[in-house]
Amino acid sequence: MLDTETIAISTFVEACKEYGFQPDMSVYHKCIGVDWSTTKKILSKGYGNTFALEPITNLWKEKMDHEMLVKPIRTKKGALKLLTYLEEEGVKVALVTSTRTEIAQRALYNAKMDCFFLFIIGGDQVSKNKPNPEIYLTACHKLSEEPIKCLALEDSDNGVLAAFHAGLEVIQVPDLVPPSMEVKTLGHKIVESLEEVENLLK
Repeated sequence: MLDTETIAISTFVEACKEYGFQPDMSVYHKCIGVDWSTTKKILSKGYGNTFALEPITNLWKEKMDHEMLVKPIRTKKGALKLLTYLEEEGVKVALVTSTRTEIAQRALYNAKMDCFFLFIIGGDQVSKNKPNPEIYLTACHKLSEEPIKCLALEDSDNGVLAAFHAGLEVIQVPDLVPPSMEVKTLGHKIVESLEEVENLLK
């Protein structure tokens, strides 16, 4: 719903630059849709000993939190219209994200979109984050709905895997990284924008 990935990438590159490190973005792309602890493990394994893990990730987190907590984040094309449609149709909507709950709540508030969601489940509220299905199963339980009756809108492969294995129907709206061949084999719907999602639901 919000263009957070652009912020995450730009602040990551900025933090790396301040420490004189040129990141291979194919390693970074594996971090999309996972929680903070998993992200650090991926970066550490992918970049090795030449990567100053703690200093860079601490600076990155500081820069990213500032951008997401203080400034309104740009909404994705069709997001507000889709949320308004779902509200008018009486559809229960929740936000399930690998991001920390505090950050997600503030970002939605700044974008004036928090009113559309019954609740938020952030990555800090579950023991196993995406691609593990726990976060989606938790959301379905809180909604008092069977997973098979729920729809997940996801941009990342990790998010798609989490929702799919939880038993939800999934529509993927890829962000900066296209779906992998592995994820494409799941057979879920893949569209280019949230506007297409609204048309599918209608």
